[in-house]
Amino acid sequence: MAQARAGSRPPPSLDPDTAGSQPIARTLEELETDPAAGLSSQEADRRREQVGPNALEEEKAHPLLRFLSYFWGPIPWMIEVAALLAGISQRWEDFAVIMVLLAINGGVSFWHEHKASQAIDALKRRLALEALVLRDGRRARIPARDLVPGDIILVSLGHVVPADARMLEDQSLSADESALTGESLPVTKEGGDLLYSGTTAQLGKAWAVVVATGPATRFARTVALVREAGGESHFRRAVLRIGYFLIAASLLLVALVVALSLHRGTPVWTVILFALGLVLAGIPQAMPAVLSVTMSIGASRLARMKAIVSRLAAMDEMAGLQVLCADKTGTLTKNQLALQEPVLIEGRDAREAVLAATLTTDREEPDPIDRAILGYPHPPDGLEGYRVEAFRPFDPNRKRAEADVARDGRRFTVVKGAPQVVLDLMGEPEGVTDRVHREADRLGEQGFRSLGVARHDPEEGWRYLAILPLLDPPREDKAQMVRDAKARHLDLRMVTGDHPAIGRQIARQIGLNTNLVRAADLFGPGEAGGPGRGEIDWSIHEEVLAADGFAEVTPEHKFEIIRHFQAADRIVGMTGDGVNDAPALKQADVGIAVPGATDAARSASDLVLTESGLDVIIRGVEEARRIFGRMTGYATYRITETIRLLLFLSIAVAAFAFHPITPIMIILLVILNDIAIVAIAWDNAPTPGRPVRWRMPRILAIAGLLGPAGVVSSFFLYWILRDLVGHPAHLIQTLLFLKLLVAGHMTLFLTRQQGWFWQRPFPSATLFIALEATQVAGTLAAVYGFLMAPIGWVWAGIVWGYAIAWMVLLDGIKVLAYRRFLASP
Repeated sequence: MAQARAGSRPPPSLDPDTAGSQPIARTLEELETDPAAGLSSQEADRRREQVGPNALEEEKAHPLLRFLSYFWGPIPWMIEVAALLAGISQRWEDFAVIMVLLAINGGVSFWHEHKASQAIDALKRRLALEALVLRDGRRARIPARDLVPGDIILVSLGHVVPADARMLEDQSLSADESALTGESLPVTKEGGDLLYSGTTAQLGKAWAVVVATGPATRFARTVALVREAGGESHFRRAVLRIGYFLIAASLLLVALVVALSLHRGTPVWTVILFALGLVLAGIPQAMPAVLSVTMSIGASRLARMKAIVSRLAAMDEMAGLQVLCADKTGTLTKNQLALQEPVLIEGRDAREAVLAATLTTDREEPDPIDRAILGYPHPPDGLEGYRVEAFRPFDPNRKRAEADVARDGRRFTVVKGAPQVVLDLMGEPEGVTDRVHREADRLGEQGFRSLGVARHDPEEGWRYLAILPLLDPPREDKAQMVRDAKARHLDLRMVTGDHPAIGRQIARQIGLNTNLVRAADLFGPGEAGGPGRGEIDWSIHEEVLAADGFAEVTPEHKFEIIRHFQAADRIVGMTGDGVNDAPALKQADVGIAVPGATDAARSASDLVLTESGLDVIIRGVEEARRIFGRMTGYATYRITETIRLLLFLSIAVAAFAFHPITPIMIILLVILNDIAIVAIAWDNAPTPGRPVRWRMPRILAIAGLLGPAGVVSSFFLYWILRDLVGHPAHLIQTLLFLKLLVAGHMTLFLTRQQGWFWQRPFPSATLFIALEATQVAGTLAAVYGFLMAPIGWVWAGIVWGYAIAWMVLLDGIKVLAYRRFLASP
C-alpha cells in the first residue's frame, strides 16, 4: 500500500475499541501502511509530530512554579510570619535578613530537588522499553516511545506490548492481560485480535499493526481512572515518623515556653518571634530533601555500577537483604554456552542430531541455547531443503521446544528439551531410558548441561537421537565473589533449571555448599505450584531453609522458595530473566532482572542489571547499605539536634528568664544547618558488614545520650560566660550562637559512624566542605557582628576549642555505648 503523502493533514488513527470489528485489510488501508515494509522514517516522524510520543503524559509543574512551591508550606509560612512581624514592628534590618535567608533556603532546596529529579529521569530513560519495528522495509529496534499509529511491530515471548496493536492474519499469540483486567489466565490471540499496551506476550510471536499510542491506548485510559500509588520504603516511613514526633515535641515545648513567658509579662512580639524560632529549630524541615536527594544520588551510583533501580523504595530492602537466590546461569556462570560433541542414543550420526536441534531454534531471536546450537563448529548442511510448518518455542514450564517440519513431501516432528522431558514425551521407552539417565548423570558430574533431542516420523515413531552437552563454565572471579558474599553475611542459594549433578559440580568449583535438592521433590511438578497455590506447606519448610540450592527449578518453584524464606522472616532476593519469572520477581523483596531479561521480567523487578555477575549484585547491596547508613546517621543527628536546641532554649527561658539567642539568630542557625545537611547524600558512609534493618530504639538511645550531653555543654558554657567571665547578655548570645552552630555540625561527624570520628572512611569532600563553609560563615558573622554583637577572633577561637573538646568527649561516650550496650547482633 502506498505510504501516506507528507502534508499538514492529521495522521490516520483508529479507535482501539472499534478497530477489532473490521477486516484487517481495512485497518491497514485506513492506517495507510504496508504490512511488508512498514512506514518510512519520514512518515513516522511526521505522524509523531502530530500525535506526540508513545508515552503517558506526566504531570510536571513548570520550573518557576516548582521554585515558588518552596515558599509555600508550614515551614516557609513560619519564616514569612517572622518577616511580617519584623516589618510590622519596623525592624527592617531583621526583615531584610529573614527574606534573604528565606530566598537562599528555597533556592538551595530547589536546586537539590531539581538535581535529584534529573537523576531519576535519567534512570527512567535507561529502563525505557524498546520495540522491534519495520521501518523503510527493514527491521529496526527503536525506543517504544517513538512508535506511531501504522507502525508494524513484532511481539514475541516475554515482550511487553508497547502500544495498542492489531495482529495481522495467520498469527497466534498468548497474552497476559492481568495488568488491565486482573484475570490471571493468559488469553489466546489470533489474527485480527487486539493486543493492548502494557500486556505481556506469554507464548508465541506475532506481527501487528499499531492502532493507538500514548494517551489514546486502553492502558492510558485505565491509568487515568486509577492512579497507582508508589511504594514507600520502611526507612522512609520510619524517618518521617521521626519527623512527626519531633514536630509534636517541638509544639509541646513551645506551648509551655509561650505560656510561661506571657505569664512573666514578656512582650507579646518577643514571645511570638521567639516561639516561631523555637518551632523552626525543632521541625526537621530539610528531612524530605535529604531523603529524596540521598535516594536519587544512591540510585545514580548504582546505575554506574551496572545496576538500575526501578523502584527507589527497594533500596531499603536491598540494604537488609539476607538471602539471595541466584540463578546459576549468568549470575554464577559466564552464560556463554558452547555445544560439545553430541552423545548419540538412537541417532545415526552427530549431524542428524544437530540438524534436529537446529530445526527447533528461533533463528530470528535466539535464546542462549539456540545461539549455542547455531554456533556449533560443524553445522549441518542442506537446511534450505527443510520447511518448518509449525514452531512451538521453548516454554519454561514444559521445558521443551518443538517443530513440525516438511521435506520432499515427508513430514516429521523434532523436539529438544530437558532429557527427562523428552523421555516423558516418548513414553520412556525400554532400552533408552536407563541409558539417557546414565549419560545425563555422567555429563552432569562433569559440569555439562544436557539437552535431549528426539525425532518422530509417522512410519518409525519416536527416536531419541542424542544428548547434546552444553558447557557453561563458572566465571573466573566467582570463587572470590562467593567469599565476598559470605564476608558480607549474604546467604547465597543456587537456583538452577539443570540437573542436580550439574549444580553440585558448579557449587564445588566456586566454593558453595553442595546440598542441592530437586525442587520437584519438595514442591511437586512446577505446573502445580506458583502464585495462588494457597497456604505454605509447613511440612517441607525446614527442608527448604536447609537446602544450599535448588535444581530442576521452574518459575513456579521460585515463587514457592521465596515464600518459604519470607515466612522465616528473611529478606530475600531472586534473580530471573523469563516472562514466567515475573511473579517470583514481584514476590521477592528484591527482584533482580539479569542482562537479557524479557520486558516482563524487567517490569516486575526492583533492580535491572546491565552487566551479568554476582559482583554487580554485591556492589549494589553494599551501596544500599551505605545509603541506609547515611540515613541512620542523619536521623540520629536530627533527633540529637532537636533535643539539644529545644531543651537548652526552653530550659533557659523557663529557668533563667533568659533568651540564649535571638529569634533572628535561630533562623540563621536553622538555615545554615539545612544548607549544609543535604550534603550527607554524598558522604562516604561506612558500609555495614551485615544486613541492616531500621532499629529505632538504638537510634533513640544514642540521640538520648548525645542530645542531653549537648544541653549540659551549652549550660556549662553559659555559666562560664555569665558567672565566671561576666560577659553582658548580648555577647553571651553571640557566643552561644557560635557554639550551637559549630557543635551542631560537629555532631554529624559523631553520628555518621559507630567508631571514632577520625577513623576511616573519612567524610566526603562534599560533606566536609559544606559543613565547614557554613561554620566559617557563622563564625564570620559572630566575629564581625552581622545580626549580632561582635566577639572578635580570640573568643571565636575559644568557642571552637570548647566545641572540639566536647566533641571528643561525646565521641568517647558514643563509642563506649555502641561497644558495651548497643553492639550489633
